[in-house]
Amino acid sequence: MAKVGLFFATDTGNTRKVAKMIKKQFEEGEIQLYNVTKATAEELQQYDSLIFGTPTLGDGELPDTLLEFMPTLESVSFSGKTVALYGLGDQEGYPDEFVDALGILYKKLKKLGATFVGSWPNDGYEFEKSKALVDDAFVGLVIDQDNQADLTGERVEEWLEQVKPLLLKEAVAG
Repeated sequence: MAKVGLFFATDTGNTRKVAKMIKKQFEEGEIQLYNVTKATAEELQQYDSLIFGTPTLGDGELPDTLLEFMPTLESVSFSGKTVALYGLGDQEGYPDEFVDALGILYKKLKKLGATFVGSWPNDGYEFEKSKALVDDAFVGLVIDQDNQADLTGERVEEWLEQVKPLLLKEAVAG
């Protein structure tokens, strides 16, 4: 079994594209990808280390597929699980709701007992407000494929340098 489960919701395919970029940075067998449309509570429960990815839709909303997945999340104990998050948003088109879905998902998983790794600096982004900011840092990796696609690969690599050892260590020790 893989050591890390990566669960993502996608609307246009960009969140899946980033999930595949993340997977390429792991060795064979270290990570398994799951689209939340087909994922189960049993699949979530089998991992001590998880990555969740979500786009932000419209006025700062979760995608419907992730909303439908919420009862599955609520049926799993996240106590003792290490979680890293990434989110996609459009800082120019939605500066008042930039990556809000990431913040919403963070709050939900925090209530369920998750331990988080992988906060991300807000330097290099121009936006007005975001529910994903805690103490002037994002709660996870932030990607803007609409306006900064040229930075995505570098951001993914830099973030994974930080979180990958924590996710794999927790998985091995767990």
